Amino acid sequence: MKKCPFCAEDIQDDAIKCKHCGEFLIASQNPRLAEEKVEWYFRKSFIIIALCCVGPLALPLIWWHPQATRAWKIGLTIGILVFSWILFQLSIDAVQSIKAYYQLFDSL
Repeated sequence: MKKCPFCAEDIQDDAIKCKHCGEFLIASQNPRLAEEKVEWYFRKSFIIIALCCVGPLALPLIWWHPQATRAWKIGLTIGILVFSWILFQLSIDAVQSIKAYYQLFDSL
């Protein structure tokens, strides 16, 4: 006899599904258990935080993700690069306007 990891009731050693709580005990049949095998740096929350902090430098996390499809990887890469380019252009425009504003003060 072994204990169910979900409800802690005694179940048989060869059980595939708990008779008490109805949860599957094999990772291939239970998405919650299968998700736990993904490395911490491939979890969606970590990838989103990394993209917000370092931008396109976090793209290898997407490309090395074992469960992402090629189309998804390409789409995310294009989207992130376009978004980064837009933010870069906006930053350059902001710096130029600040520079013009300070030149206006110097002329007074």
